[in-house]
Amino acid sequence: MTKPTSTSRRTLILFDVDGTLVPPRGVQISSETLNLLKRLRETVQIGFIGGSTLKKALWQLGNTALEDFDYAFAECGVVSYIHGVPLPTESLVNLIGENNYKSLVNFILHYIADLDLPIKRGTFVEFRQGLLNICPQGRNTTPEEQQRFEAYDKIHNIRSNMIQALKTAFPTYNLVCAIGGRTSFDMFPRGWDKTYALRHLDISDFDEIHYLGDKTELGGNDYEIFHHPAIRGQQVKGPDDTNQFIIQLLDTYMINQ
Repeated sequence: MTKPTSTSRRTLILFDVDGTLVPPRGVQISSETLNLLKRLRETVQIGFIGGSTLKKALWQLGNTALEDFDYAFAECGVVSYIHGVPLPTESLVNLIGENNYKSLVNFILHYIADLDLPIKRGTFVEFRQGLLNICPQGRNTTPEEQQRFEAYDKIHNIRSNMIQALKTAFPTYNLVCAIGGRTSFDMFPRGWDKTYALRHLDISDFDEIHYLGDKTELGGNDYEIFHHPAIRGQQVKGPDDTNQFIIQLLDTYMINQ
């Protein structure tokens, strides 16, 4: 995609990545969605907000994603680019301190070691710049194994119970948890949810800011930004739902032209 020449676009459409622009975990964006985004960007500004690393976002959305989107927010906005220009970053470790961070990781690993799950693989804790991604059965799993854990978790509440244990063990850390995806959850400083990305925007520059996401319920990683007073939230159930919403927007803009 090429950057539009229009500078009068005062509507911004922000998209979640996993479960919104692409199916959860390990899948790249479809050509259909890319083409719709390209058409949409001719009329409005677009951006993505993901909880994962920038490296993963570029793999999912394409190596030119920093040029294809006006706003690129990885790790909930702790790693950010606006019109391809990087912004300063912060760090979870710097915020809470190395010793506190080690205590947190040690607790997580001990807790997971004591869990009796149908399977366990590898990469139970993934450090990112602004958060920890915690995966009780391990991130190195097949799509079928992820689906099995998701079903098991709905019955046994593995993730929600672990989140409660973390809240009880570390009440002074001022960290919050949000479930995103099928097998893991994120832990990050309060306020470093996806609304963190809004710190990089001047809200008055826009007449409308829309956000599309799938995990909009309480405890989901889209909840806070979905309910932000400056945001018009739209819940979707997957990329097909997102595509239909974009098509509806395009039809609306054509009628109003």
